[in-house]
Amino acid sequence: MRTLRLTAAQALVRFLAAQRVERDGRSGPFFAGVWGIFGHGNVAGIGQALQEYPQLRFYFARNEQAMVHAAAAFAKATRRMRAFACTSSIGPGATNMVTGAAGATINRVPVLLLPGDIFARRNVAPVLQQLEAGWSQDVSVNDCFKPVSRYWDRINRPDQLPFALLEAMRVLTSPTETGAVTLALPQDVQTEAWNYPAELFEPRTWRILRPPPDPEVLAEAARWIRQSRRPLLVAGGGVLFSEAEGALRALAEATGIPVAETQAGKSSLPWDHPQNVGAVGVTGSLAANRLARTADLVVGVGTAWDDFTTASTTLFENPQVRFVSVNLSDRDARKHGSLPVVADARVALGALAELLRGYQVDPGYAGEVAKLREAWDAEVERLTSQRHGPPMAQAEVIGLVNAFASPEDVVVCAAGSLPGDLHKLWRARQPGTYHLEYGYSCMGYEIAGGLGVKMADPNREVYVLVGDGSYLMMPSEITTSIQEGYKLTVVLLDNHGYASIGGLSESLGLGGFGTQHRFRNPATGQLDGDVLPIDLAANAASLGAHAIRARTREELWKALEEARAQDRTTVIVVEVDRDARVPSYEAWWDVPVAEVSGMPSVQKAREEYEKNRARERSLL
Repeated sequence: MRTLRLTAAQALVRFLAAQRVERDGRSGPFFAGVWGIFGHGNVAGIGQALQEYPQLRFYFARNEQAMVHAAAAFAKATRRMRAFACTSSIGPGATNMVTGAAGATINRVPVLLLPGDIFARRNVAPVLQQLEAGWSQDVSVNDCFKPVSRYWDRINRPDQLPFALLEAMRVLTSPTETGAVTLALPQDVQTEAWNYPAELFEPRTWRILRPPPDPEVLAEAARWIRQSRRPLLVAGGGVLFSEAEGALRALAEATGIPVAETQAGKSSLPWDHPQNVGAVGVTGSLAANRLARTADLVVGVGTAWDDFTTASTTLFENPQVRFVSVNLSDRDARKHGSLPVVADARVALGALAELLRGYQVDPGYAGEVAKLREAWDAEVERLTSQRHGPPMAQAEVIGLVNAFASPEDVVVCAAGSLPGDLHKLWRARQPGTYHLEYGYSCMGYEIAGGLGVKMADPNREVYVLVGDGSYLMMPSEITTSIQEGYKLTVVLLDNHGYASIGGLSESLGLGGFGTQHRFRNPATGQLDGDVLPIDLAANAASLGAHAIRARTREELWKALEEARAQDRTTVIVVEVDRDARVPSYEAWWDVPVAEVSGMPSVQKAREEYEKNRARERSLL
């Protein structure tokens, strides 16, 4: 057997460069490169290997958490057909990646994490940044990755590497198991050499399969649909990951079944499709939520049925409601007592359409769907075309950016009040143009995520919508976007704090306590003094961006035109009125209120909470 004598790090890099993925006859390299920040735990190992083997491109990030967000966004934007690896030094560099790992795993997108680790040979311990545990010498901060990784391994000898790499690839390319994969790499092992089998570095193709549904279960699902009078289909992220939007559209058009969209599933159908009734759940539209309330059959496709989708199990009120779940994950397919159609979404929807040939919803129900759609479209128009202020209303900003963007452009967001408003108001025209990280809703994801989306397709404009609270947590990858030549348009909405949690705080009787960027007031001892004089445009400019301030609708439109003409990242700062909110539409979210309190406002909120909580159902 022919062998190559390489260090473990060199073998790792050469292996990653040789991996390919294939689906539906289309194949290509799986890894687009390696993000990294070097330190003593990885510079001599992985750093040396990346320099020697440049076929795997290295990208220099500014924050370890941000580079994982960028990698996750890239994987999501490519429908999980491509991925990045991310390397850090030991200690804080490694633990900075834990948050990004959690986001990737929760959102089920592949990211390979390669944190440096403490010496395997131990004789020089404790090394700089090493966590010492009195009960074991085989533990480091990298053990923190275990609960947020779908696969975790520590490579204590160079000859362990091939077997760990093959397992890592199995998980990364699995539609049901994918997420963060962590290979902890002791810094001495990275530099140790071994005679690796040459076949390890031959091109290897991992095929993404499309499992078909069980025929009996699918036939049962078709019978349930034919028996129903008020069916509703809920499109989740699995529709887009499976590239099933065409099959979904064909089924909806043939049957007339209305389609509601989760955050991850939004853009599965164009916003103006006759069967698209908009967002569903806590951040849902009036049309979708009213249909959900009376639905006697709910067909979920590629959704994990989280509490935002079900409005904490209060949304589906019909006593006879039944659920069908089409999902590759057996666990998700069985949630809420669903009839489980465990299959690829595209295959299952196509097969279901065949079984439903000739079926259409009742004309009366179809007419109700059309009227609800019409009323909702009018509401979106009212909110986005209002002239509030200045400062402007957030809904106005969303509407203007949406109107300015081309159909193929992508909007990116993650946290705060923006995701809810975008879910309701953004009118997506093409699949994959609505990119929300809402499984983890991680503040700081937005700009890094926008960079990852842009890298997936540099020909599309990417509009990052971010609030000032989230921006201040992680603006660092503005610099990386400029370094790499990936232009973003960042629309930064300044509401002087955390408007989303501020609104939630008010609903809980707390008056928005601790959610605004204000000076401490000597008279009260609280943070309710004057607004902090934060110059966000100057901050963005200092990181290399072209910065613009806009106060009115006219100024914002002009700023968007100016940004489009730029060849580098532009940040447009717009002050918005935190109290000019988009309402919720007949949906509730369970956030517990203090059971006892001396505050009358909290007592009142608790009374309201108990009324709403009584509406929760056990969907068994």
